[in-house]
Parts: sequence; structure tokens; C-alpha cells
Amino acid sequence: MQSKEAYTVSIGLLAVADTYLTATALPVPVWVTFIAWASFFVVGGGSKGLVQSIVSNLSGMAISALTLLAIGFSSGSPLAAAVCVGIGSAAMVQASKATLLAILPAVVWGFASTVGTTVATGKPITTLGLDNPALVAATALVVGGLFGYISELLGEALTEKRLGLA
Repeated sequence: MQSKEAYTVSIGLLAVADTYLTATALPVPVWVTFIAWASFFVVGGGSKGLVQSIVSNLSGMAISALTLLAIGFSSGSPLAAAVCVGIGSAAMVQASKATLLAILPAVVWGFASTVGTTVATGKPITTLGLDNPALVAATALVVGGLFGYISELLGEALTEKRLGLA
């Protein structure tokens, strides 16, 4: 099977599994798993890409959680929230100076996924327990990275390898 077709089958089948999993057994936002899945491919794939993507996504999640905490402790005004987000955004850029976090969009996707999860769940970042939006986002980010890795393995396994014969 050609590479595009192999990845079509791999990603299509695993998208079904991911969507079913997040709708039933693992209550995390499927859109966050898909963001992390894409992040895996953007950072280059493979086992190195899996680590880099997950670490980058989780770093963005941590910066987002701190930003949301700062907003919670601020006056609550739009200006205070904007300043907190500006500081968080600057922190992401500085974090990307580390080699493992060098693909800045992967860090930003972790940040945005955490903010989105917080908004979508309606739960504050200070929520205690398994439904804390940062924990929910972190779980989804790791699961998405793993789906990226598995889809790459399956896609490569299904790809026809042509042997050069002399």
C-alpha cells in the first residue's frame, strides 16, 4: 500500500478508536487528543517526537494552569487577564529556548488546550480531583501523543516497501 493510503487507513481506524474511547471510557475532550496527535507529527514523529511533543504540550499546559491561577487571583478585570495571558505567552517563548521545547507551536497547543478544556468543562483551574481541567487536558495531551505514535507505527507497517533489485 502506498504511504498516503496506509496512513489514511491507520489514522482513520485510530480516529474511530480515539473518538469512541473519549466518548465512553476516558472522559477527555477528543479535540485535545487530536491537537496532540497533530503535534506529534509536527515535531517530527518517532519516539523522539513522541517525547518532544508530550513534554512540549505538557509544558504549555503547566504555563496555562499558572496563568489561569494568576487570573483567578487578580482583580478579574479584562486588563488583568490580558496581562496574565501576555506574561504566560512570553513564558512560552522563553521556554522554547530549551531544545526539547524548541517547537513553540507544540507548547502553545498545550496552553490553548488547557484554556479550552477549562472553558468547555466550566470548571476552574483550582478544581480538586480528577475533573481538574489541567489534569483532564494533560491526560488528553498524552493520549493524543500516543495515538500519533501508534498511527505512525501502523501507517509504516502498512506501507509497501519496494526492494531495489539489480
